[in-house]
Amino acid sequence: MEFKIVGKPAFAYVDVYIEPGEKFVAEADAMASMSSQLDMKAKLNGGLLKGLVRKFLGGESLFINHFQNNGNDKMRLTLTQSTPGDIMQKEINGEIIYLQPGAYICSTKDVKVKTVWAGFLSWIGGEGLFRLKVSGNGTFFFGAYGCLIEKEINGEYIVDTSHLVSYSPGMKIKQQLSGNLISSITSGEGLVTRIEGQGKIIVQTRSISGLTSWLNRYLY
Repeated sequence: MEFKIVGKPAFAYVDVYIEPGEKFVAEADAMASMSSQLDMKAKLNGGLLKGLVRKFLGGESLFINHFQNNGNDKMRLTLTQSTPGDIMQKEINGEIIYLQPGAYICSTKDVKVKTVWAGFLSWIGGEGLFRLKVSGNGTFFFGAYGCLIEKEINGEYIVDTSHLVSYSPGMKIKQQLSGNLISSITSGEGLVTRIEGQGKIIVQTRSISGLTSWLNRYLY
């Protein structure tokens, strides 16, 4: 199986070239185009209850599309995300990576995606009550609004709320004021996310919440 990310960083999409007998998995609304002979089946992700949890708490689709090449030739599948922005490819081999809700796009069949509790402080900071836990073995793709930047952290690092897309397990995520109460209000930053520990994080250069706040100035 071959992968190619095209259109980075503003309007990225993924081209997947599936060999005969191979399978691929994607979010229900991720398919943009595909070879006419490629077999596609929609399935509940882990059953009805888990699918509902994934949809309403994890920002993902209730159904997952399974693609399989039952022919004799290589077939092409094009996948994208609903918002403009960047897409990143990751390989995992038994490790765990956490994603913000709605970031997951597609993966090879042995990658597992689960919705887990993130905590009330995460919700207060604009990151949501839940997060996605990606585990297993294989290749997966995720995206966000804006450009994606990967950083190696060893100690402490601060990210504006709604900009943290992914982080390694074992890292501590805390929400706090950007400064004292007055400076936090007057600077327009309010709460920020403090990350402590050692590992990798991925941040997005834009946020949907920032876009909606900007649009509201002209709509109301």
